Amino acid sequence: AVLVLLCGSAAAVVVWKWLGKRQIKKKMEEARRTRDEGVKKMAKIVQQFREQIPSVQTDAILSLSLLELTEKLQEGSLSPRTVLYTYIEKALEVTRQTNCVRHFIPECEEQLQRIEQQKEKGLLYGIPVSIKDHIGHKGHLLTCGLVQCLGAPAQEDSVLVKVLKKQGAIPFAMTNVPQSLFCYDCSNPIFGKTLSPLNHQKSTGGSSGGEGALIAAGGSILGIGSDSGGSIRLPSSFCGLCGLKPTAQRLSVDICSHPPSVPCALGPMARDVDSLALCMKALLCQEMFQLDPTVPPMPFNEEVYSSSAPLRVGYYDSDGYFPLTPCMRRAVQETRLALQAAGHELVPFSPPRINYVVNELFLKTFFADGGRAWLDVFKGDTTDPCVKPQVNYCRIPRLGKKLLALILKPLQFLLLFRSKNVAMISICRSLKEMWDHNHQIEEYRAEFITRWKELQLDVMLCPVLGPAFTTGYPAKLLTAVSSTMLYNVLNFPAGVVPVSTVTEADEEELKLYQGCCGDPWDQMLKQ
Repeated sequence: AVLVLLCGSAAAVVVWKWLGKRQIKKKMEEARRTRDEGVKKMAKIVQQFREQIPSVQTDAILSLSLLELTEKLQEGSLSPRTVLYTYIEKALEVTRQTNCVRHFIPECEEQLQRIEQQKEKGLLYGIPVSIKDHIGHKGHLLTCGLVQCLGAPAQEDSVLVKVLKKQGAIPFAMTNVPQSLFCYDCSNPIFGKTLSPLNHQKSTGGSSGGEGALIAAGGSILGIGSDSGGSIRLPSSFCGLCGLKPTAQRLSVDICSHPPSVPCALGPMARDVDSLALCMKALLCQEMFQLDPTVPPMPFNEEVYSSSAPLRVGYYDSDGYFPLTPCMRRAVQETRLALQAAGHELVPFSPPRINYVVNELFLKTFFADGGRAWLDVFKGDTTDPCVKPQVNYCRIPRLGKKLLALILKPLQFLLLFRSKNVAMISICRSLKEMWDHNHQIEEYRAEFITRWKELQLDVMLCPVLGPAFTTGYPAKLLTAVSSTMLYNVLNFPAGVVPVSTVTEADEEELKLYQGCCGDPWDQMLKQ
């Protein structure tokens, strides 16, 4: 009888798991079907527009910078309708090749009609804008690449989307992201992998990877991403774009369950710096400050942006934690020389204790509970390869993690304290430890600011991870992004601009690359 009961219980568990997997599969198929129907609907709308106005000069419109396009829309030599459908047509072509658009926004036609009837033209009048998957738009899902987020769509626009619309912009597409957003590749089990438009073997970066691919391929002229550890800056680096992570709360953020000690920031991505400035100028308006009173009412400072006064520029080409590629170090040095030639003063700088920043401050913030809260979002879900290593590490029982930490401790010392996975992270075992951890972040910020002030710096020139990794490698090298994580811990604004391209000499020098330790992590980075 006991044997029969055990067999019956085992069979029930198997059936329950099978039904659960079937339900997940059904939800995922429904989400893909909705996306595909949206693509077909948009394609039909574009075709109808083409039939009505066959003489549209698509290439001429797509070649305009944001400032040039804005000028033509404001003066009326181009219509918002023509621009919108031109960009939708291009986005359809791009996403067929790269899988970068998660969902088109059919309500863009309603916004088009609304701005056509308005007398006042906002700063972004008629500009099509793409937004990252988890930025709220009424009637659309915020999935984060997770099955459990395929339920209820957003009930209203996020503050940022409301302000974009107020300024005359037309949100027209939501872009793909890695599962849970905690990865700098771009893949999830629901909507699949986003490919780089520059080279399909390369990663777009993440987690704003869909934005990176769409803008780099010309399917969007302006996008909004988010950044908790480099998620705007890494796709910008990998795709050859400009991106800005503002100070957190400079723009309104509608994101729950995010550690306040290392806050998330929303920011623009585009093809040039002037586009980022125009976007910030448009967003930092009275509408933003009224809708979200937690945003400081500080408009864009045009005087500072336009100034040509000489600056004291701190610089470094390595943070001493994860040495970057020869081409990136060359880019920093070329920029340093260009700034000196332009009359600026360059001051060497060494960022303090980056191993401590990565392992103790940044990763411990997100995995203070051993990763239990993060694992909760994967319940009843398929785990994507881009986050699987981290998920597997977090699933190791606490005793197993302690044993692993003991075994790896001597090796960790040999590697200059460069632990590279979340199994090595110490957790906060009490509320007091959490308070102490938050205090340590504040202390580090104070230490960094003191050093900055002692050198009387205006700005910092520093490297970013790049060029683009081959797909799959971001999952193996989580903490290679120390160059971007630092400025999330500091909560400083940080941007990326493309400088030069990789040369044959860079490739030859890479063959001799040793890193700082010549260890497996350095070898993996070289690959």
